[in-house]
Amino acid sequence: MSARDEILGRIRDAQAHFPPAPPHEPGYRRTWDAPRADIIARFIQRLSDYHVTVLRAAREAEIVHVAERQLAARSIGSLVIPADLPTGWRPSLPVPIEDSELSYNLLDTTEGVMTGSMLGIAETGTIVLNAGAGQGRRALTLLPDYHLCVVREAHVVGIMPEAIAALAPSVARGVPITFFSGPSATADIELDRVEGVHGPRTLDVILVA
Repeated sequence: MSARDEILGRIRDAQAHFPPAPPHEPGYRRTWDAPRADIIARFIQRLSDYHVTVLRAAREAEIVHVAERQLAARSIGSLVIPADLPTGWRPSLPVPIEDSELSYNLLDTTEGVMTGSMLGIAETGTIVLNAGAGQGRRALTLLPDYHLCVVREAHVVGIMPEAIAALAPSVARGVPITFFSGPSATADIELDRVEGVHGPRTLDVILVA
């Protein structure tokens, strides 16, 4: 018997005299049982803290009109969209360019992108993409300088553990998952906030009831 086997044997013998440890229960909240109105209000507040403009759409049919007004207000002259963005969401101006594996150089020179999302997290003002329908590939939401993102109120959860639980199937499939809270920003250099370093400089959200 080697010294390693002898040491491990002694450890096993010592552990045999103790009962198994009880199942571990996380000591943090896993749900936020607040009224839906409060959860949505917190989400909007957090987004506003990150300098995000929140636009409201009372129903699905209003998304395209809200989008067209905001794109015009932002003077967005070129817009790329995922190939599977719902037809009813697509603005008429600027004429959207469908992403069919567009080059990184072309994406980088496109002024804006419009996508959907998987969910939002109220407590942190975070939006999550999981490469699902209407969201596009990761590069699509990282290279253009402007991002117009559609979030459904029904898909806004209260806190991060709820989002992590909802993402379990996406993790099991191995799809890319992106979390972002507001436009890309950093304050690494002398605590001066600079936006647009690692992604869009400007983020607008259409929140759909």
